[in-house]
Amino acid sequence: MYTNNRDAYRQFFFTTWQKHAKKLALDPSEARLAAIIEEHPEYHPLLEKPDTSTQQEFALEENPFFHMSLHFTLREQIDMNRPDGIRLIQQQLKIQHTDNHHVEHLMMECLCKMMALSQETGATPSDEAYLQALRAIPN
Repeated sequence: MYTNNRDAYRQFFFTTWQKHAKKLALDPSEARLAAIIEEHPEYHPLLEKPDTSTQQEFALEENPFFHMSLHFTLREQIDMNRPDGIRLIQQQLKIQHTDNHHVEHLMMECLCKMMALSQETGATPSDEAYLQALRAIPN
C-alpha cells in the first residue's frame, strides 16, 4: 500500500473496494482497508468511480484517501503494538468512549500532529511524545 505514486496508491483503494464488492478473496491489507471503507459510506460513491476520482484534488483535511490511510496506519500500529503501549491506550480509550470509530479519530489527531511536527522540524517522530499525546486525550 505504501508508495510515492499517488495514482498507484489510490488504485489500491479502488481495487480493494471492487474486490470487496465482488466478494473476491482479500489479502490481509485489503481486508483491513475494506473494513475501513465500509465504515465510511460517504466515500463509497467516490471509490465506485475510479475513472473520475483518480485525478481529483483534495485539501489535505478533506482528502478521503488520507483520512482512510490514517485509520489504516493506526490499526496497524495497534495490531503490532508499535509504539509499545499504543494497544493499551486504545483499549483504555475504548472503555471511556465506547465508540471505536470515535476513539480512532481522537487518536488520529495525535498521529497527524506528530506527522506534521516531524515534517516541519525534519526530526524523526518521537514514540514517547506520540504516546504522551495519546495518553493526554481527554475522557
